[in-house]
Amino acid sequence: MIDALKPREIPITELSKAICSAKGVKEVDIVVTEVDAKTETVKITIIGQNIDFEEVAKIIAENSVAIRSIDQVVVCRTRRAV
Repeated sequence: MIDALKPREIPITELSKAICSAKGVKEVDIVVTEVDAKTETVKITIIGQNIDFEEVAKIIAENSVAIRSIDQVVVCRTRRAV
């Protein structure tokens, strides 16, 4: 889960579509938790396998969104096919 600060003029629908285009991302959930005059604080939950975090961070930055912290990470071990 990513805690981020974004400009109000960037719709969360567009941001979620952009993030969902990253390698390994299957689902993006964005919740607005705080609204100021020019910015919104959002919690971004990204679900998928082998997510390329560098690509996700680049997409987030390209959309004028600042990552404030990473608040939660879930890692699952998977069995490799033989």
